[in-house]
Amino acid sequence: MAETLPSRVVASIAFVGRAGGQVKALGGFKKGHHTVPDAANATTNAFLGKICDTELADEAEKLFQAVRAGLGYKRKDVALSVTSPIAVLTARDFTLEIFYALEERDAARYAVTTTLRDLRDADLARRDEFGRIFAGMFSEISFALKKGVRVEAVIDAIEALDGEGGLAVSYPSDCSECTIRVEGVEADVRCTGAALEVRFPRGCAPAELIEAFGAVREAFQISKALSGLIV
Repeated sequence: MAETLPSRVVASIAFVGRAGGQVKALGGFKKGHHTVPDAANATTNAFLGKICDTELADEAEKLFQAVRAGLGYKRKDVALSVTSPIAVLTARDFTLEIFYALEERDAARYAVTTTLRDLRDADLARRDEFGRIFAGMFSEISFALKKGVRVEAVIDAIEALDGEGGLAVSYPSDCSECTIRVEGVEADVRCTGAALEVRFPRGCAPAELIEAFGAVREAFQISKALSGLIV
């Protein structure tokens, strides 16, 4: 992992998984007593925190037991804190957060974001035990960049290639971000200037996300300008 992830450029790494559902399907929602939110704000998210506590606690406990048993952790190696709408699993080698929030565009739905960060044992992500615990859980790997990059410079570097190396880029008119496609790689790469995100259309284990980034990084080597910006 160390040889794949450029520490001189990357400040931090996080694996992100996304899920969700209908608010009225949560166990704490009482039909005839509760009303489905029509906007996402502090009050309605506080309401969500009350009605999702069972699902959150059950999910967090299941992961706690899987991590403890699967990685051979002892009591002092792993701890779980649940304060709905967030649960934090603090392990010897990483931190995992599960967070419930209403969807901004459709408050009748909730989103569940699972984030694994602070991975201290680099080789752990490639272990079979780790892969079994988190199989299919993450669809993104996000790299916070130490110095950041100019999105326009990334776009210009890719467009200068005219398709050479199988790289293509799309972006909005304000160039606030861009999405990079690499031929042969299933994932999209989103660059915001402050971060680089490799996004799969499906859930993966961490090792698969790292492998995809390795393929993206290799593709970037075709351009000195692009390589210097991100790699």
